[in-house]
Amino acid sequence: MALSPEFEEHLLSGITTTCLCWALERTDGILLGFTDHDVDLAFDDVVFKANTGLTAKALEQMSGLAVDNTEAVGGLSSAAVSEADIQAGRYDNAAVRAWIVNWADTSQRQLQFNGTLGEVRRGGGAFTAELRGLSEALNHAQGFVYQAPCSAVLGDGRCKFAFDVPGYAADLDVETVENARIFRFENLAGFDERWFEGGKFIVKSGEANGLVGLIKNDRTVDGTRVIELWQSIAAPIASGDQIRMEAGCDKSVTTCRLKFNNFLNFRGFPHIPGEDWLMSYPSRAGNSSNSSNSSSGAEG
Repeated sequence: MALSPEFEEHLLSGITTTCLCWALERTDGILLGFTDHDVDLAFDDVVFKANTGLTAKALEQMSGLAVDNTEAVGGLSSAAVSEADIQAGRYDNAAVRAWIVNWADTSQRQLQFNGTLGEVRRGGGAFTAELRGLSEALNHAQGFVYQAPCSAVLGDGRCKFAFDVPGYAADLDVETVENARIFRFENLAGFDERWFEGGKFIVKSGEANGLVGLIKNDRTVDGTRVIELWQSIAAPIASGDQIRMEAGCDKSVTTCRLKFNNFLNFRGFPHIPGEDWLMSYPSRAGNSSNSSNSSSGAEG
């Protein structure tokens, strides 16, 4: 984006009134603005707060498809960025835009960075966040793998399963919780044991509102339904908080067909030959199925 003639003239004047402004939008929709100026500024429907302690290191921008790299550094405060929110992962992959702005006339500005937050490190009452440019996505693996299990994520655009179908989600209140990881429910009727294994545990209220856990085990012990997550919810969760549990999928063709009735959208290759078949050799007996219990080799 080219500089406006007015802003270019201001920068070339030798006496400038510029500052940095940052807009940070979390994945839960919360939009925050920061500036290193000594008073608040506003443009593009964002108020950029001063005195937040947020600063930035030098921005490294490269030509071509190289990733832009920089870091944001700031103090942890409840009024701006809190340690609890960072620990809960609320800033992971947040969208970031940064401008150089003429604070005397905010219409004179230049977008310098557009990307996302990467690794966030905490310590000593402060945080350091890596900023990743838009070309960072090019570092991710592309394409699909030929494999027997389904490669889609349950409920995404490739799977197309809708959780508004009755019987595949449960909305209820937390009853008993241990270490924000093990939850016990006295009444969870209507769902088979292990129905929620591999599914999502979504917090809908309380301090952990918006956080999501993955369900490791779903068992019935002495008449009580016990839900165990792979990791503790990264914020306090208490009895009475509202949660939603969604059924889990083990990516197998049997589960897709029988549990979700969604075989037409199965994104795996259940009949792909297994390793035992690929390592087989010609034989006069047996068959060439990919079952590990069958004789190896094709009929001669």
